Formats: sequence, C-alpha cells, structure tokens
Amino acid sequence: MHRSVFSWPAFNAVPVIAILRGYPLETCLKIAEALQATGFLTLEVTMNTPEAALIISELRQRFPTLNVGAGTVCNPAELEVALAAGAGFIVTPILDEEVVTTCVSQRIPVFPGAYTPTEIYRAWHLGASAVKVFPASQLGVQYLKDLAGPLPHIKLVPTGGVTLDNLQSFFAAGAVGVGMGSSLLDKELIATGDFSGLQTHFAAIKAQLPAHR
Repeated sequence: MHRSVFSWPAFNAVPVIAILRGYPLETCLKIAEALQATGFLTLEVTMNTPEAALIISELRQRFPTLNVGAGTVCNPAELEVALAAGAGFIVTPILDEEVVTTCVSQRIPVFPGAYTPTEIYRAWHLGASAVKVFPASQLGVQYLKDLAGPLPHIKLVPTGGVTLDNLQSFFAAGAVGVGMGSSLLDKELIATGDFSGLQTHFAAIKAQLPAHR
C-alpha cells in the first residue's frame, strides 16, 4: 500500500497548491527551490507534463519537506503511475469516482475537481479531502459564497483564475486553500531564469494570504 507523506500542517500554514505544468525536470527543481525558500510547501506536477513520474520522484527525493503531488490525474491508470512515482497527494480536473475511492481507501489526500453543487457534494460524499472548484475563473468569488450557504461543511479549493488581486477574496469567501498555476509561476521570470525575481513574486503573493489558519 502506498503511504502518503502529505503534511496537513504544512498545507494549512500556506494553503496554496503550486501547479507545475509542462516544465522540464531542471526547471521544476529550481521552481521547487524557490517555493521552499519563500515558505510555499505544496506543489503538484501535472500528469500531462513530459516525464511527470520522473519529476515527481526527483522532487520527492530532493525536497523531503515539501508536499509533492500529482495533478491532472484523470483515470485509475494515471493514478497508479502517480502513486508509483511517490505522489503524496492527488489532484484531478474532473470527478472520477474510482480515483477518489482508491485514494480514500489508501489514505492518500485527494482533491477532485468538481463544478456544480451536485458534483461538489458527490466528491465530498465519496471522501475527498477537499474539493477543487474548477474552473473558478468563470463564476469567481461569488460562486464560492453561494456554495457556502447550503454546503458550509464542504472544504473548497478554488483553482483556475486565482490571482494576486482576488486571492484574499477567495479566502474571505471560505476557501480552505487555492490552486495557482500561471498567476503564481510567472512564465516570463521562469523563461528568463530569474528565480530570484520569482522568489520576490512568491513573497508578494504569500503576503496576501491569511496570517493565521
């Protein structure tokens, strides 16, 4: 059985999942180093990234204090590859019930993607650690507020469209965490190899997070 090494205290301290998609291994290592240096402790490598399994394995070995997970896990076959690589948690863009129930049975934190109230409730009922509301960009912060009325007990992690400008609003609306891709991982800074600048960018985003969780 796969044993998760996910640290909830680390995630709750800085509740942002950095989404690494399409970057080669060496770049992922430098991003992880910058994340760790600024106190971001949770990242996912999407399974549609070339050599995703290798990258996850290397990150796990080199950054043992980080939560390293697999994202864009769409089916049981991808889940098997991700867990074999050592992924400590699983994120999906859609609700695949077998992926969720397998993770639950193996005590692997899982953040399944869902959008409608019915999907969100179903994902939570299946045992999701929290539900990834995706894409959050379309209905935004107000949608999260609307969900909190009838479904206040469900932990929500909006992803897609979360930016420096609306970050505080999502948490104020009740999010327990957020997923951030391009708005966190500035493509220009990464492309030019400015990882010092990337750390400065990370620090500015971290400053917008709730201080006490």
